[in-house]
Amino acid sequence: MRVFRTWDSMISLFPKGGETIWGDLDWSPEKNQECEFIKKRVFWSSPSVGRTNSTTKNSILLKEDGNYGRIISFGKTASELHSSQLPTLGFKDFSPNDTRANSDICRHLLTEYDELSREIISEAGKHKAYTARTVLDLIRFVAPKMMQRAEAHFSHGIADDLDDPKYTHYKYWSNPLETRLPNAPDMEIYCLYGMGIPTERAYIYKLSSVDRCRSIPYRIDTSANAGSQGACLKGGVYFSDGDESVPLMSAGFMCARGWKGKTRFNPSGAPTYIREYPHQPPASLLEGRGSESAAHVDIMGNVALIKDVLRVAAGATGEELGGDQIFSDIVRMSRATRLTV
Repeated sequence: MRVFRTWDSMISLFPKGGETIWGDLDWSPEKNQECEFIKKRVFWSSPSVGRTNSTTKNSILLKEDGNYGRIISFGKTASELHSSQLPTLGFKDFSPNDTRANSDICRHLLTEYDELSREIISEAGKHKAYTARTVLDLIRFVAPKMMQRAEAHFSHGIADDLDDPKYTHYKYWSNPLETRLPNAPDMEIYCLYGMGIPTERAYIYKLSSVDRCRSIPYRIDTSANAGSQGACLKGGVYFSDGDESVPLMSAGFMCARGWKGKTRFNPSGAPTYIREYPHQPPASLLEGRGSESAAHVDIMGNVALIKDVLRVAAGATGEELGGDQIFSDIVRMSRATRLTV
C-alpha cells in the first residue's frame, strides 16, 4: 500500500471500462460460472477454410455465483447482499471539517490518510461495496493528492466520441477503450495469453485494527472464505480464470469483442486472433518452470507460444496458424458486457 502511494504509475493497472466491462453491484461477465478445474471442450476455428474443430483441455469454471462486479467489499456480508440492502452514503456527505484528523493524534503527517479521522475512515468502509467505477471515488477520497497526480497521466473510462479532440491527449493512449487502432486493414492483431489458473478478481476488505499514525486503514480480510470445496472465495480474495496475475477479461476482451470486426475502436476492421495457452504445471523439478506453463511470466518459456510467435514473425497469417484457439469462456463473457462497439 505504501509502495502503491509513491509509485503513481501503478494506477494504470486499475481496470478500465468501469461497470460497463467489469460489472456493477449485482452483475458481472463471470456470472453463473464455476470455480474449479474441469474438462471442457476447446473452440478452435480457421475463418479461411470455414472449419471448426475441438479438443479437451483443463480450464476453470466458476462454481459460486460471486458478485465479481464488487471489486472491493468491506466484509463478506457486503459481498453477498443485494444492492438494495447496501448503504448508499456518499463521500459528498462528509464536510471538509469532518475529515480532518485530530492534530493531537497525528502531529507529523507523512501520508494522506493520516489527515482523515478514524471515524470517517471507518464510515467510508462500513458495510459497503465498490465497483470498478466507485472504487476510484474511494481512492480519491482517501488519497486525493495521489489521484490528482495519477489522473493527469491515466484514464479508465470509455470514449463516447473518439473524434473528440480531447482523446489526442497522451493520458488516453494506454486505454484501448478511449483510443482507436490505426487505419490499417492489412494489419493483424493477436491476443496471446495464458489461462486456466485461479487469478485474483475481487477482494473483501476490513478496517485495520492498527490505530496509529501512518498505518494502512484498510486490509484484506484473510479470514473470509466460502467454506466449500472448489469455491472461488479464499482468504478474502475472489478468484476467476486467468494467468495467475491478469484475469481473463483483461487479457482477451479486446480481441474477443472490442476490436472484433469493424468497430469504433477498430475502424478498418483489422482481423484479430485469440490464441490461448492452457496451464500445465511442470511434471517434475527437472522441467524448471515447465514447457507448457501459462503462468504470467513463465509463459515466456511455453513451447506453443514460442512456436506461434516465431511463425508470425516469419510471415505466417492468423489463418495459417489455425485461427482462434480458445479454451476459456472469453467469448461468452465478452458478449455479456454492456459495451456498444
